[in-house]
Amino acid sequence: MQLRREQPGASRSPVFAVLALMLPCLLASRGFAADPPPSLDFRPDPKGGFEFNTGLLKGKLRANGKARGLSAVTHLPSGIQLDQGENGYGLFSHYRVFTANRRYGGGAWDWPGEARLRQDGSVEVRWPEATNRPFALRAVYRWAAADTLDLETIVEPRQDLPGFESFLASYFANRFTNALMCVRAPDGKPSFRECVKTLGDWQMAPRDEAAVRWIDDGRWRIEPNPVNWTLQPRLAEPIGVRRDPASGLTAVLQAPRPDCFAVAMPHQAEGHYSVYLSLFGRDLKAGAPARARARLRILSVFQEERVIESQQQIQPGL
Repeated sequence: MQLRREQPGASRSPVFAVLALMLPCLLASRGFAADPPPSLDFRPDPKGGFEFNTGLLKGKLRANGKARGLSAVTHLPSGIQLDQGENGYGLFSHYRVFTANRRYGGGAWDWPGEARLRQDGSVEVRWPEATNRPFALRAVYRWAAADTLDLETIVEPRQDLPGFESFLASYFANRFTNALMCVRAPDGKPSFRECVKTLGDWQMAPRDEAAVRWIDDGRWRIEPNPVNWTLQPRLAEPIGVRRDPASGLTAVLQAPRPDCFAVAMPHQAEGHYSVYLSLFGRDLKAGAPARARARLRILSVFQEERVIESQQQIQPGL
């Protein structure tokens, strides 16, 4: 039997109209919920975290209530998953926190905290101060565009914090085997340098001499899991890149120059497939909150000049 195509402007039967209205209710009663339309707003997740679907990217924030940043992030046009899944350590997660020659526990992953959905669709995460942590930390995750996540990290010192650092971590799926840093070439111009193993197992590009002093003040030699960084040329811009060569899908992690004093990552084939941004890098005074901003962009085409130009669009946190 051939179905008749309804002509434009033809009226539908009352029975059809009633069924159309009842269908969502019938699906819901059977346990089927229609997906909400794409949006730049986060939504609560029944498991204690948040969900998002920007139309380009879909995934979770604080899956199962854990402070692991974004996880199960899928690029919808290609179906490619960017991260290592809900059991991994996520994208844009707050990891180690330091002051001069001091580390505060294993990382903010393990600190007790809470999160709430704000009226503008962003999510605010809070970690209160503790007896062994003389500061409170806050973070606001906000979608600026379907391919662009903005993160603002706010520290509220209860005492002076010399050389404060929030080490922001991102762990990608193992198909993201190309890793690059934006460093100064010998002629002083920005250059995206591939992080090959011959340059060191764990590589870090500092912004300036002050950054080198913070990196070498002893904070990275503290047990457990100390890291011996191989210093690279100075940063031209605080930009790190992870790229899937098969699809061309590219993650760009960037921050304003005043807010980020180093970009770090293991060599590109090392099993963490990670990129780190060292945020703040300055002495903070008791009672004076400080902010740092960072941005994660997911691109289908990597154009070096356009990525460098995009640095001008990110305002420092101050």
